[in-house]
Order: sequence, then C-alpha cells, then structure tokens
Amino acid sequence: MSRLANQLTEAVLELRAAGARFALIGGLALAAHKVVRGTQDIDLLVDGDQSDQIDALLRRLGYRSIHRSADAANYLRGSERVDLLYAVRPAARLLLEKTGVHATVLGDIPVISCEGLIAFKLQALVNNPSRTQDLEDMRALLHANRAQLDMDELRGYFRLFDREALLNELMS
Repeated sequence: MSRLANQLTEAVLELRAAGARFALIGGLALAAHKVVRGTQDIDLLVDGDQSDQIDALLRRLGYRSIHRSADAANYLRGSERVDLLYAVRPAARLLLEKTGVHATVLGDIPVISCEGLIAFKLQALVNNPSRTQDLEDMRALLHANRAQLDMDELRGYFRLFDREALLNELMS
C-alpha cells in the first residue's frame, strides 16, 4: 500500500474511533466521482464543533499544526500533510450531513458529494485565481458526472460566488 493510502487509512480509523464527523474532499475525493489525478495530501471537511478534538487526535498521531484558524487547519508529519476545512457555516454543515459513503480498496470512506466538491473547488479558485488545478478539476467533474448532477444545487454555489458565467463556460 502507498504512503498516502496508509496515511488515509490511519486517519479514517482514528477519526471514526473518536466519533468525529468528516468527509474526504480535495484530490483524493475526485476518484469517488470518476476523476483520477495525483495528489500528495489528504483534505477533509470536519465538523467545526469538533476542531479541538480533531486537533488533539492529529497531534497524538505525530502531526504538528502549521496553521489553524476558525475555518481551516493544516498539519504535517514529516512529508505527510493533512488539510482540514471546518464545517461551521450552514452550507458546509449541510454538505457534511449529506456526505455519502463510498466503497474503496481501503474500506468505506465518507466522501463529499460531487456538487459539494465542485463548490469547494470553486471557493478555492475564487480565493486564489492562480489555482488552475481547481478549475481543471471542476471541468473534469462536470464532464464525468453531468447526467447525475443536481444542477439547481450547483448553480446555487456558482451564484453564491457570482460565477454563473463560469459554470456556463465549463458546461459548454
């Protein structure tokens, strides 16, 4: 098993044992939605009310915090990285509640919906327009999942960021 697979397995087992609410987001979550690309870290959406508990859990596993705010945290353990987004706003909490469990070679793992993953990719792109990988990820997710997407939900996210024209461009 790869280093990243071992790291993810460990994190999932520990988060479950602690009763933490979480969902895989970011590059690893793409595979659950028919898009595969390389990534070097684990990105998770976690319940913001459990941020202190999850911080303590990651520290017990040997991670050190390199950033922590009310919205997000980043942890390192050697070359291994875990990035957290805290579900504190209503939209993020709803996405965490609607998380589906996906069967993987590593076992059942909670993964954000495709619409939610696109929304987080959009937010990252809006926050930092140089993140062109997020744009390509959105394009690939839309292409691979077009028939199954809840377009009303998706349009709502693009409207929230005043990027409806971008959605139309990506869909064409």
